[in-house]
Amino acid sequence: MRVFRFRDNLAGGDLLARETARGWEEVRREGLRFVPTGRAVEPGAPLPPVDPTVVFCCGVNYGAHAREFGSAQQAWPTIFLKSPAAVIGHGETVRLPRHLRSDKVDFEAELAVVVGEPLRNATPAEALRKVLGYTCANDVSARDWQKEWGGTQWSRGKSFDTFCPLGPCLLTADEVPDPQTLGIRLRLNGEVMQDARTSEMQFGVGEILSFLSGSSTVPAGAVVLTGSPAGVGMARTPPRWLRPGDVMEVEIDGIGTLLNPVDEERLG
Repeated sequence: MRVFRFRDNLAGGDLLARETARGWEEVRREGLRFVPTGRAVEPGAPLPPVDPTVVFCCGVNYGAHAREFGSAQQAWPTIFLKSPAAVIGHGETVRLPRHLRSDKVDFEAELAVVVGEPLRNATPAEALRKVLGYTCANDVSARDWQKEWGGTQWSRGKSFDTFCPLGPCLLTADEVPDPQTLGIRLRLNGEVMQDARTSEMQFGVGEILSFLSGSSTVPAGAVVLTGSPAGVGMARTPPRWLRPGDVMEVEIDGIGTLLNPVDEERLG
């Protein structure tokens, strides 16, 4: 099931719904399942499909991207954090930082995993059984803050406001028997920049979740970004940094297309 999250203009708060031939139908969550209520609804503005408790990211997880990034094969997944405050939804604008200025903002298409129940010391198979669903993500990155001014860590360059688009919906886990079989693409102004399959990950979804849960609790509601394929702007000659007026589209098989325009941060 493709579950969308919207503002509820009538009752306030948010609304979960699925699209049917007759229009929008409310759904409610029951554990790791979503159940249609049969109630027709009129959604308001779209929201990210989840309000994350935490956002984990797995870096340089596609072999070709690791090579274009200058990174060797990893013995363990490379993990960093993005601020949940950076999350925006489908159609919202990514803002290029201007107070802490960056002129090297990049795009990164990623498969995002939403954890439905807490994980701790889980095997890969156990971890996959506690996945609520999957969505598209764009790990927007200020490469100058990531690689030059961030003090050898990545979170500063990855956590500016609007730097974690998610959406347009949550594809429930029962619709994805094997998350390593999906096509993933990013288009910039209609031009394909990244085009790969999740089978190219060095560490699969279950392995990443199992590693995160080692001696640690991964809370329900955690979002895990699983890495980006080759083709990012930083690796091009010359580099292709994001500019005001750009439009990014992340498309993943079965989930849909996450679209976000680009503009500058508003100051004052």
